[in-house]
Amino acid sequence: MNVVIYARFSCKRQTEQSIEGQLKICYDYAAAHKYNVVGEYIDRAQSGTSDNRTDFQRMIADSEKRTFEGVLVYQLDRFARNRYDSAIYKAKLKKNGVRVFSAKENITEDASGILVEGLLESMAEYYSVELAQKINRGLALNAEKCLSNGSNPGLGYKVNKKDRTFYIDEAEAEIVREIYERYARGEPKTEIIRDLNRRQVKTSIGNPFSLTSLTRLLSNKRYIGYYLYSGKETPGGMPRIIEDDLYYRVQEILERNRHAQAKTTGDDAYILTTKLFCGHCKEMMIGVSGTGKSGMMYYYYACKGARKKNCNKKSINKQFIENLVIDECLKLLTDERMQYIAKKVSDECSRNPDNMSIKYLKSSIKEIDDAIENMWISIEKGGDAITLTERINRRQEEKERLEARLAEEQNKRVILTEAQVLAFLNYVCELPGNDMMKRRAIINIFVHSIYLYDDHLTLIINGSNKPVTVDDIPFDDIEAAFNGEKAAMEQCSHSSDIVPPKRKVARKCDFFFLYYSLFITHHSLFICSVATFLNE
Repeated sequence: MNVVIYARFSCKRQTEQSIEGQLKICYDYAAAHKYNVVGEYIDRAQSGTSDNRTDFQRMIADSEKRTFEGVLVYQLDRFARNRYDSAIYKAKLKKNGVRVFSAKENITEDASGILVEGLLESMAEYYSVELAQKINRGLALNAEKCLSNGSNPGLGYKVNKKDRTFYIDEAEAEIVREIYERYARGEPKTEIIRDLNRRQVKTSIGNPFSLTSLTRLLSNKRYIGYYLYSGKETPGGMPRIIEDDLYYRVQEILERNRHAQAKTTGDDAYILTTKLFCGHCKEMMIGVSGTGKSGMMYYYYACKGARKKNCNKKSINKQFIENLVIDECLKLLTDERMQYIAKKVSDECSRNPDNMSIKYLKSSIKEIDDAIENMWISIEKGGDAITLTERINRRQEEKERLEARLAEEQNKRVILTEAQVLAFLNYVCELPGNDMMKRRAIINIFVHSIYLYDDHLTLIINGSNKPVTVDDIPFDDIEAAFNGEKAAMEQCSHSSDIVPPKRKVARKCDFFFLYYSLFITHHSLFICSVATFLNE
């Protein structure tokens, strides 16, 4: 596995020796686990309570290049001390197939931290869906009146800023009519594009024309008077630029010239990405897909080592392995355990209302108050009033900045009650087994890692030091999962690795997520004793 090392020291009292010590331990850890270190990211005198760190942000951006699968840190507070930042940036890395490893800490974090991070990520997803739905309701009201929702209306149209209605820009509309007429006469797209760009005619967003932008323009039903929103077409909702006859002649030509290659995607994401590992070579297993001769798409997890010819691990059916893991996790969500978890969350929140950022800010503000008080005492004793007053003003400005940050952090804080946590867990359990929200929530909350062998798997549960071994899988099921699609796979044209299929938009979640929206910015309190309970 390719990894990068991230190292950081917090203040000027620490030195380069701190970085060297972190790097040495990280390199030793990488060698012991046979990780290949491909880069280093180092921030000097940078606090972990803020995400405004140069090399940290560069590392997050570089993860999109998919040149490494892991970030190795000396210990997890080097990555981030703020749980919200930690959850957000780990989620970004996870989307790019990257995990965070600690050289000094067991698994990834303590039992409380691991569990709350999974719950935080799951609730954040629910909240973002709820927020999107509220926004969409407002957009839908505009759409009923055929008004602009702020998106680009397309070449030939403009929006009245006062009432948000559409009107025709005649100069641009003439360009649209010209393009349609030329294409209807049989002129190739490339010739039309070349001429438009030679004349410096731009698209509606000011760019030169391309095959994509020209094809989009030629397919836009707005030009025959349709208002388009969220898949719904309202005839007469837009001012017409093109006549029906010309428009539909162009559509016939486009259809004849369109390549027949089908573009299909899966209905859901590879939810075990960054958690599923080959039991033989310990390489990460990645989501891949292929198209059979019949055009049917196949989805499965493949060992990276096997794809490099370094391991003989077979690929496994995506749906089979995901269902197996989720079924094992759901066994943990008994009524008794959910009540226990809910009570412990509520108790822990009550005992620890402040996260690390809030405690740090309160401490810093108190230090400033003490310093200002000492300077006033110095003035009273005859000290240089002008110099000391200037210093007091500077410290007062610093205090005001810290107080603003403190108010922001405190707005993120919420005390969860036992009933609220239980409501969330019950809601997850009641969702249908194939609901993608439920499946991702279960995986995020409970699964740390899975090691898959040819005849069994080992499941590492967050907050538990007892691995779960699933070794009673019927042999026929294993053979079907590994080999059932073998013939089809051998003839598949593979799509790009790593990138999961696009997800469907989740449905509305009505009843408690407005309150839980506050939780996603809350600190990382969860159950200190859940690990003990799960281990029993």
